[in-house]
This record gives sequence, C-alpha cells and structure tokens, in this order.
Amino acid sequence: MRCVVTGATGYIGGRLAPRLVAEGHTVRCVVRTPAKTKDIPWAQQDGVEVVRGDVLDPDSMREACEGAEVLYYLVHSLSESGFAEVDRRAALITAEAARTAGIRRIVYLGGIHPEGVELSEHLSSRTEVGEIFLRSGVPTAVLQAAVILGSGSASFEMLRYLTERLPVMLTPSWVHHRVQPIAIRDVLHYLTRVVDLPPEVNRTFDIGGPDVLTYLQMMEGFAEVEGLPRRTMLPVPVLTPRLSSHWVNLVTPVPRSTAVPLIDSLVHEVVAAEHDIDTFVDPPAEGLTSFRTAVDLALTRIREGQVETRWSGANARYAPSDPMPSDLLPSDPDWAGGTVYTDVRERGAAASAETLWHVIAGIGGDRGWYSFPLGWRARGVMDRLVGGVGLRRGRRDADRLKVGDALDWWRVEECVEGSNGADGSGAAAAGSDASASVADLEDGEYLLRLRAEMKAPGLAWLELRVAPRPGGSLYRQRAVFLPRGLAGHAYWWVIAPFHVLVFGGMERRIVAAAELEEHRGPLAEPATGRSPVAVWRRRRRDRALRDAEKARRR
Repeated sequence: MRCVVTGATGYIGGRLAPRLVAEGHTVRCVVRTPAKTKDIPWAQQDGVEVVRGDVLDPDSMREACEGAEVLYYLVHSLSESGFAEVDRRAALITAEAARTAGIRRIVYLGGIHPEGVELSEHLSSRTEVGEIFLRSGVPTAVLQAAVILGSGSASFEMLRYLTERLPVMLTPSWVHHRVQPIAIRDVLHYLTRVVDLPPEVNRTFDIGGPDVLTYLQMMEGFAEVEGLPRRTMLPVPVLTPRLSSHWVNLVTPVPRSTAVPLIDSLVHEVVAAEHDIDTFVDPPAEGLTSFRTAVDLALTRIREGQVETRWSGANARYAPSDPMPSDLLPSDPDWAGGTVYTDVRERGAAASAETLWHVIAGIGGDRGWYSFPLGWRARGVMDRLVGGVGLRRGRRDADRLKVGDALDWWRVEECVEGSNGADGSGAAAAGSDASASVADLEDGEYLLRLRAEMKAPGLAWLELRVAPRPGGSLYRQRAVFLPRGLAGHAYWWVIAPFHVLVFGGMERRIVAAAELEEHRGPLAEPATGRSPVAVWRRRRRDRALRDAEKARRR
C-alpha cells in the first residue's frame, strides 16, 4: 500500500518506515526538515519519498496525503509548553487532510489509560488525539501501549539510568503501581500489520507484553539482567511525580520536560484491559517478548552500537535548531538582523585530513570535547537545572554522526565527509538543502556543523572543518552566537574570557590528537633540553598523550 508516515525521524517512525518498505509498501515520510534524512540509508531506497510537511500546516498535510491509502500518525508534543492544545490542533488538521484525500485508514499510537479516573495531562491529551481520529470519518486503529522497551527509548533510558546509577534509591509511591511494558519489536509488529484490518474496524486496541510488573519490579529485574548488585529501595510516600521528575532530570539523560509527562503517566496503573488485537492480527511468530528478553536485547544493541533510533533524535518544535532556514549561514547579516558574535580559529596539522576528521567525528559523548572538561560539565549541570538537555544525551553511535543526531547539547545540522568540489555536491551532501557553508567547501574538505539546544539567551552554532593540504591538513573552527536581547549580549561577554580555555583548547588538542594518532608533527618526538620552550613542549606532549589515551580507552 501507499503509506504516509508522520514523525518519520522520531523514535517509532524511524524504525517503522524501513519495516513498511521491507513489507513491500511504498512510504511517504513527512518531516519538517528533509535534510535530516539524507544520511539515513533506508530513506534513500526505492519506494521511499521524503517530503517537507508539518502536521500544523493544512496545505502541506493535504499534499502529503494525496494518493495515499494509509496514514500513520506518530507525532506528539509532550515536551512543549501547552502541548495538549498543540496536539489537538495538529490532530484536527491531519484528520481533515486524511478525509479530504480519501485515506482509507489512520493508524495512531497512543497510551494505555485506566477508565473512570482523572488522567494526567499527558495521557489525557493522547487519549483526546485518538478520539479525534476515531470521529474523523476515516477508519482508525488506535494502538494503546504503556512503557515501550527498546534501545534508545526514553522510557528505557529512564529505567536504565535510574537502576545503574542509584544502588540506593528513594522510591515514591508510584513505583508500586502496575505496568504492562511492551518490547519495541512487538509494537512495530502490530503497527505494520494493522494496515490489513477490515475497513469497518474503527476502534482502540490495547497492546502489551506478557508481563505485568510494578516499576519497582522492573528496576529489580533490570539489575538482574545486567548483572548489577541488588538495589536497595527506600520508600518515601511524599515524593510527588513533579519532585521525581527533578530527580530523573539530574540522574538520567532524559530532561525534565520529557520526564514530567512520563512519570505523570505512571501515577496510574497502565495495564491492558483487553487484547482484542489478536482477533485481527496474529501475534509475532516467536510470541510476545518478555520483559527480561526485551531488556537483554536492548542492552545488547547498546553494547554493539546498533541503536537504530533514539528518543533524542526528534527535536521538539520549540528547539533552537528548528525555526531557522537551513539554507542560510548563521553569520548572514540579512538573516540575523543585528550583531552576530564569532570565535574563529585555524591551525595547520601534520596529520592527514582523514585522520583529523576521524578525531572530530568521534567528539562528544564519553570522549568529551578535548578542552576544559570541568567547564563543559559545569555548563551541562547548569543547563539541566533550568530544564535543558545538558550533556547526558551523549551520542547515538560512538564513531559515526549523521544529520539530525543529538550530540550532548548539540544537534548535528550538517555533516559532510569529503566534498567533491566547490559546488558541495559530495555524496554526503546529496539530497540535502545545500547551505552556503556546504556550497563553498573545497575539494575533499570535511564539515561538521552543530546547532546548540541548550538553554541560552540566543542561538549558537559550532562549525568544525578540515581541508587537505600538502603534507597534512588545515583545521578551521568557528563558534557563532546570535544574541537575543540585552541578556544575550551580556551572556556572550561574560563567557568570552573562557573562550581561550574552551575553544582554544579544542583547537590545540584536536589537532594534537590527530598528529599523535599518525605519530607525526611537533608532538611526535619529545623535545630535549632544559630551555623553557623544550619544557613547555614536553608538558604539552604529555598532556596530549594523556588526552588521546583517555579518548581511546573510552
């Protein structure tokens, strides 16, 4: 069938789309930023069409639905202020577009919820969205799931980090409520099969795994699967969901804006009231995945670096990376409309461009940022305290980056591995919205551009470039900040004195790490003698060696 998938760069949509293609369907992916799909292999396959669209834009949704038979709605705005109103409006617009275009079925993934109780805002909103589609006049299948277990899911990351990092935990009352988790592989099984439901079916279906556990039992089970010592739980009945979300924000990579709705949902018991889906869809051939098997599979994926999608892959609508056109440079005065602050540095390297790029492509996450680690950590903690993402999002893959990846508090906006000339038409740039900084790349030049998603009074970018040169390469580094109001200008000048430590350290140590990897350059051989220059060179070499060894061990 011809399927439209909204939220195709999100956690569920990014896994569903390639499976629909494997089932023989054609897939039209509706995304706000098509460039985010240019490094995704399945998005380049025959049978996949990527179109620019937004569920809040009636015209783009009507165009996206034209000629299609099935619409998957996998979008919700739980991290956004006033998300209930946003989701209501988006659902009404999408339902109208589907009805007008003659869509034969809508599939929506919602949340299990108990009947006859006051629901959290999060669960109430998801329930309302499902009801809008059921009343739309288009046959709809609303699949309702509780906690979804899979490598990279927000629910799994919250469970994982709470269990790993807290051998002794103060447990609020909600950890004793029953939950029916389901493995991501089983969610995808049902999502791909409901396209064949009879046309008269218009209803909700609860989907869940074979185990019903309390959240406390889930943490204990996780610890056993991972081989951790038994965790000690101390009940604290006064720890409210809101207070719990602050704790989750500090301990796990999941920011408070996402933790709040997740924990609010756990205030209720979320157990499937029925499993009527089995009347229409056969269960997986190997049976539904148990909790322990789901945890083991997710941990194996993480250890092997085979995480398909992560909760951080879809940036929220309010994120700093969202509102600006990708075809404009951060320093474009027409776009900026005012002052743009920059910190530009350049350094020649004895290492090849390929080796230097290898160091850059592995930056962030466990390897760090090659400069002033205490400063980076302090800024990350500050960001978490004010509700930002901080540094704990890490990386999806330890060695490879693609457009759209979350990288600590940054988002990968552009990643070009060796341009094919000044027109920027290299393989990595193909199919993207060519930006000015890509178009002016030299032959064989590399580019990584990151856009900040931390809380700050302005917008920020970090751009790292590598150009091949005879006998080595040239490293260029540019930090850009567009201030917002007086607070933005004050912010830049307050942190400006630290740029020598932060950006200057990055420039020196990234180049040094690449040279040491090839055993070339001024640090390859220790300086002899007792002169101040020789002593300084030896100390610099020893520090660079320690940094490089630390990065390799991580």
